[in-house]
Amino acid sequence: MARIVFIGAGSVVFTRNLVKDILTFPELDDSEIVLMDIHRERLAKVRQLVETLVAFQASRVRVEATEDRRTALAGADYVIFTIQVGGIAAWERDIQIPMAYGVSQCVGDTLGPGGIFRGLRHLAVLDGVVEDMVELCPQAVLLQYSNPMAILTGQIASGPIQSVGLCHSVQGTAHLLAEYCRVPDEELTYVAAGINHQAWFIRLEHQGRDLYPRLKEQLNNPEMLGLEPVRFELMRRFGYFVTESSGHASEYYPYFRKSPQLLDALVASFTTPHPHSAWFGYGMTGGCVIRAREREIEYERTVQNQIAGVEPLEVERSEEYGARIIDAIETGHTIRINGNVANTGLIPNLPSQACVEVPCLVDRAGIHPCYVGDLPAPLAALNRQSIAMQELTILGHRRRDRDLIVQAMALDPLTAAVLSLDEIARLTRELFEAHADFLPQFAGKG
Repeated sequence: MARIVFIGAGSVVFTRNLVKDILTFPELDDSEIVLMDIHRERLAKVRQLVETLVAFQASRVRVEATEDRRTALAGADYVIFTIQVGGIAAWERDIQIPMAYGVSQCVGDTLGPGGIFRGLRHLAVLDGVVEDMVELCPQAVLLQYSNPMAILTGQIASGPIQSVGLCHSVQGTAHLLAEYCRVPDEELTYVAAGINHQAWFIRLEHQGRDLYPRLKEQLNNPEMLGLEPVRFELMRRFGYFVTESSGHASEYYPYFRKSPQLLDALVASFTTPHPHSAWFGYGMTGGCVIRAREREIEYERTVQNQIAGVEPLEVERSEEYGARIIDAIETGHTIRINGNVANTGLIPNLPSQACVEVPCLVDRAGIHPCYVGDLPAPLAALNRQSIAMQELTILGHRRRDRDLIVQAMALDPLTAAVLSLDEIARLTRELFEAHADFLPQFAGKG
């Protein structure tokens, strides 16, 4: 019997999808799902939803819910971390305050001012979770889903708890590449490696044939360029396709958003709509936050209707790795995933112990990251820019040093392309003030 604990279970989308995944594995039918969140109303609703899904599936899975983290973690085998400290309101401040200085972020949850301060808010909670796990469930596996992935996972990857950071950008992009290259999805062979949201498809094949020549033919296809303008432009200049969508990726580099003219051109370049691009607001400032508010209303309605039996339920397996990892460890069925782990020589031309995203094998013995080798030099150089910012953010958190956070902001490629050092210092100070309630580790630190 596996005890599977959700920390941040009020994140309904992740909880619903991951619970559905668990329910598709017969071997996990005797599991115990424990839902933990500090928001009582959200917790009650998600418990109703999970119990409805379990009944619909005629599963023997048992469901608990608690607002007490230590109660939830006691005896856990797997801990799924899906928190969002401060909710959408804090996320909006991550976007709006930098925008007043001229730093335009589309999503703001991975790099840049938004990624740094979301990271600091979440690290204040994550440290406590790990401390509790060391005491209450030291053998448990921590499945870390929250963004900023590399900052959060980098903080814990070399620690006492077995952990892995999980994102769906690799498998999601692999599906798109099969479509773009017109090959069956199940016949695509690939290796993706780098850092989260900046991993690269360094190998892309179909039946032993390199697919990059076929993919690069799309550089002459206006419809395809209108679908993924940033990713195709990066491939044109650096040779490889990146794992994160164009709206998201546009804020990770100094090339696309550093002036109003460039931003207008970026937004105008999205000429071929599809749902994935729409989610990121076609590169517009705060596009993801706007869509998140809309989706929150949609999900609230859908969840309430599914609990009430007004809308049909479906239990089918998603592309998320979480339940597959649990099943592999419980049964010994070997699977391959892409996970975020410490760089213990896996990619030699990236910094040692940085959080990297690489192929991993999972079996009864746990998660085994695979050696990749050196990335092509231009790709490694792009990754190192982001890693420097991530490592300074982690160090600033560990030392409770605001000056290190200013320096992390100064190393962000987009922020540095837009602001002077003095402006960066003022922006950082304003973000500290705006999020003071969620940053207890910096209380009293001038």
